Amino acid sequence: MPSPYSYDLRCKAIEAVGRGERKSEVCRMLHISRNTLDLWLKRLEQTGDCRAVTGFQTGSRQKITDWDRFRAFVQQHGGKTQAQMAQLWGDNVSQQNISDALKKIGVSRKKTYGYRERDELQRQAFREQLKTKSADEIIYVDEAGIDNREDYPYGYCEIGQRFAAFKSGKRTERVSWIAALCQRHLIAPLTFEGSCNRDLFEMWLEHCLLPQLQPGRVIVIDNASFHCSQYIDEIVAAVGCEIWYLPAYSPDLNQIEHWWFVLKNWMRQRWDEFDSFRDCVDAAFKYCPNVLS
Repeated sequence: MPSPYSYDLRCKAIEAVGRGERKSEVCRMLHISRNTLDLWLKRLEQTGDCRAVTGFQTGSRQKITDWDRFRAFVQQHGGKTQAQMAQLWGDNVSQQNISDALKKIGVSRKKTYGYRERDELQRQAFREQLKTKSADEIIYVDEAGIDNREDYPYGYCEIGQRFAAFKSGKRTERVSWIAALCQRHLIAPLTFEGSCNRDLFEMWLEHCLLPQLQPGRVIVIDNASFHCSQYIDEIVAAVGCEIWYLPAYSPDLNQIEHWWFVLKNWMRQRWDEFDSFRDCVDAAFKYCPNVLS
């Protein structure tokens, strides 16, 4: 960047040296370093003038200038490291050039996983099928669970340090749940110890969920083996409803999946407030504000 010292100050320093004053005294009087004074004298000797250099470029020259091309490049290769992206881009750009360019276009570093095995044509067809129903006619169903080893993964401490905490290294208890989601409301929640199976799912479906549904509702659920049976088809049809199975490897199309993160974080923060692990899970369905909204 340009020198902060004025031209008058430069001239004053050089005139003082020209009068025979010692350089150290001149530097002390004008609050400049000996190196700065020597550079001014050297510039005067070489060019006949001690003015600061002007008109030069500040900062590094941006090697990436085609921003439309770079945005398309990031969409294609955003899962790679900056060093890998620099190598793929070519033109002798460095990792720092890639970093600067990413900041310039406002890109953040986040990743969401999907499944290579999923069929995009089936997924699109399922999305179109959902559009044939209104929001209040679609009931999203899923199970989830949590065990005592999980912990709230955040903690405040000094910058550059890690918050130290302890959690159990052994899984001693697991609590699971099953529920349905309709228009941002969880209905028919059931908590239980262990994992879900067909007997439990059929019992919950017949006695907890279906009595709350009006005819014409559509139950959306993944195609796990214990979700599929002739008996399930019969009891759903008996109340005038349908059951639609998600395409394979498509949990993101089930809206209730997003609610489990909220519930689990609520639980992780409050283990110690309850007498038992199970009580904490049950309380999440009663008191978690995001769930009750």
